[in-house]
Amino acid sequence: MEPVTVAVPRKGRPLEAVLDRLAGHPDARRVVDDVTETLRHEKAVTKGNATAAAGVYERLAAYSDPDDPYRPDYTLLRDDREGKPRRIVFDTLTLDVAGVPVQLVGREEPFRALRKHEFALGFDSADLVLEEVVGLRGEPLATIADVNERIDPQDTDVRVVTGIGDTVYHTLMGDTEALDVDAFDRSFLEAYEGPLCISPRYERLVEAVVGLEALAGVDFVYPADGEEEEAAIADVGLGVYLTVTGSTAREHGLTLGERLFPSETVLMENASEVSELTENGDAIERVRNAVAEGVDTELPVA
Repeated sequence: MEPVTVAVPRKGRPLEAVLDRLAGHPDARRVVDDVTETLRHEKAVTKGNATAAAGVYERLAAYSDPDDPYRPDYTLLRDDREGKPRRIVFDTLTLDVAGVPVQLVGREEPFRALRKHEFALGFDSADLVLEEVVGLRGEPLATIADVNERIDPQDTDVRVVTGIGDTVYHTLMGDTEALDVDAFDRSFLEAYEGPLCISPRYERLVEAVVGLEALAGVDFVYPADGEEEEAAIADVGLGVYLTVTGSTAREHGLTLGERLFPSETVLMENASEVSELTENGDAIERVRNAVAEGVDTELPVA
């Protein structure tokens, strides 16, 4: 059987979530654990928090096994940190999913690879879909049904299939004393006029999940270069940020408010590419169903 090729991120939490979701038997689990451990170590080396025992090319050769598709292969990218160091990232690995060989192929931007019809299936952050292709409206966006319904079919054939459960939330938060309020929710934001601190790349996402009507009278402001997001929000008084535990926000005197949207790694498909792969259609369907089965997701299939 020809492998089903699936685009995945090259590094980070979304890739770890995909590997964890697809590691369905003990042998695969051991390989996946090795990949995760390797990439975490290489991230620490790139950030200067760990020391490498050998040069980057020696490590790359030691990690990779291009002759065995069921062993991981890695590649090098330039990291955006000072000095542009070379960073070892994921390249490819084959895993069996529901009896189907699935070749995971690393891409810097899997969603864009699907948009360019390079793959039929892929995993990426739901945030990327909101940032790039959803239409902005007066009312807020809150569900996967809204996401797919707001994608212009003339813009892309890509649709979200399901989340895979690695959920964190874009959360409204602020200084209750400075704004003289007990809690932060959508109704507060609808009546609010003033600055709202967000990360620069999330402007369109916030506009989508809050809704343009609620943002009337609101001015986006951004953290300074190198400034921690929660610290910047504390200075402004109100903001939206991606929270895991909320402990850092509370350390800055911020109160967590309403969860505006779940950030989750999602399985996507390019419908036109799926329809073209008729000879592999059954295999794609089995993989898609296996990913969605029993997953505890905030983005259920509508």
